[in-house]
Amino acid sequence: MRKTGYLHDMRYLLHDTGPYHPEMPERLIAIHNGIKDGGLLDHLTIIPASRAELKWIETVHDKNYIRRFEEICLCGHTTFEDQDNGICHDSYETAFLAVGGILDTIDMVMEGKIDNAFCAVRPPGHHAEQNKAMGFCYFNNVAIAARYLQMKWGINRVGIIDFDVHHGNGTQHIFETDPTVFYYSIHEHPSFAYPGTGREFENGAMEGKGFTKNSPVLPGQGDDIYKMLIERDLLPAFERFEPEIILVSTGFDAHKDDEMADISVTTEGFSWIMETIMKLGDTYSKGRVISVLEGGYCIPRLPELAKEHVQILLNV
Repeated sequence: MRKTGYLHDMRYLLHDTGPYHPEMPERLIAIHNGIKDGGLLDHLTIIPASRAELKWIETVHDKNYIRRFEEICLCGHTTFEDQDNGICHDSYETAFLAVGGILDTIDMVMEGKIDNAFCAVRPPGHHAEQNKAMGFCYFNNVAIAARYLQMKWGINRVGIIDFDVHHGNGTQHIFETDPTVFYYSIHEHPSFAYPGTGREFENGAMEGKGFTKNSPVLPGQGDDIYKMLIERDLLPAFERFEPEIILVSTGFDAHKDDEMADISVTTEGFSWIMETIMKLGDTYSKGRVISVLEGGYCIPRLPELAKEHVQILLNV
């Protein structure tokens, strides 16, 4: 059994997105209940969150943007920059706790205290651009984690795998000229799937050309297409890149029962994806895989998806 960390903090529930918003606190409650009822808590290293230092947020986001986000929250507004981006007074601090908890988790992995981890955080992050909030995201958690790994721990090659059903436009744009970070995304495109980016020809720019790989999936597709594209696109890309650590933008919203998109991956399909990622971690990054929650909005399915996800990290 692997030593697996579980970033869990009740303060993540304080981020109130408003009534009927899909990115609701109940998501984390369902995830935690799945892990607890699956009898996995005793096997995990529970990690509480701490507040990130501002300097780490600033490695990715503009200072004026960060200040604007703080002011909007403190003034009591209920949205930030777009009607989709529901916020409350506590959202700014909760976003700092999300980043801080992930950075604490990275330290534990790099110090050898744990082998891998699942970070059940809110708000999510992969849509957040350098100076713009998008798609329920305010700070790009995974992008900040990558910069932290490079700047504090001297990691030269960070691999990011994003299997949220929506393309991680923010993560792609932040690293598109950077050859030290490989960004891979498999997502629905086209149809109504947000945000409309992530086409196959988007493969980086300048020095980063070739270090972005997108696998767009047509609406209605499921496990077989995901397996084919991951084997065709991700596996050879990581064989060439050889990441020293793997960060995973974990979105469960490609599930067939999730109404936020039109993709039909089963629970077994998600398990295959994560098992494949763990094999990549064992091959290239000494098993160092850090999974960070993004989307996933079907509350009845989240317990089983989270339980399976954590079981695979634990290798039980």
